Amino acid sequence: MSAQLISDTAPLGAIIRYSDGTPRLPERHRRKLQAWERHNNTGRLVKKHAATIVGQTTIPASFTFHEGDFGSKAVIILRVFRTFSIDSALAFSVVEHPAAGSILVLDRPGDAGELVHVAQHQQAADEWLSRHGYPNAQLHEVTADEVPAGSGKGRAA
Repeated sequence: MSAQLISDTAPLGAIIRYSDGTPRLPERHRRKLQAWERHNNTGRLVKKHAATIVGQTTIPASFTFHEGDFGSKAVIILRVFRTFSIDSALAFSVVEHPAAGSILVLDRPGDAGELVHVAQHQQAADEWLSRHGYPNAQLHEVTADEVPAGSGKGRAA
């Protein structure tokens, strides 16, 4: 799939794989493997950005993945996000859709909202919000209509 198709069709919360088409390197090539992983990885789609015009410059539409968290015990030190332009030459594929009935927790309402959590059900979303406190959070329940047929059950994280 192209980056444009991901931007147009993939739902927030989907797990998406991206690749430049090169084969994975052996583990012994640590530095080259790290460089390879910058172009071949997976992430959860957390935000879509519309194209904007700043002065005479047009910034193309883009989307952002959450690739992971780094920390110690229960404390997250670093959250890793990656943003791609719809002009990206990488190949993308949807690995997993959010499950029907799961709740997407967005940090704010409207198009500027960013996905901060995917809960299995409403009670789990309410519990997560009580611990993490997003005062303007917007909850969105994933309906069966939003999960493509044949995509499996999906999973909530």
